[in-house]
Amino acid sequence: METYIILGSYTKEGVSEIKESPARIEAARKATEEAGGKFLSWHLTMGRYDFVAITQVPDSKTGASILLAIGGLGKVRTETMQAFTESEFKEMVAGLS
Repeated sequence: METYIILGSYTKEGVSEIKESPARIEAARKATEEAGGKFLSWHLTMGRYDFVAITQVPDSKTGASILLAIGGLGKVRTETMQAFTESEFKEMVAGLS
């Protein structure tokens, strides 16, 4: 499974319908799980981004498909980063010449 950190910002429409946001989070969780992934966590944040979500999906195409579907609703904008665990990082570094 690949891990992704999703940085999100509410659009004007998303803010105007903020009370519906918990249901949208659950819909994203369900979509991720139905695609064979895990929705590990969601956090409201203060600063440049309004929220951060951490997910695991089988591959990047699956992750992109989920994000395109969510983004198509017009409530949020996202910036996504692939993340590697500490042990994966150690493996990468060990392979350096």
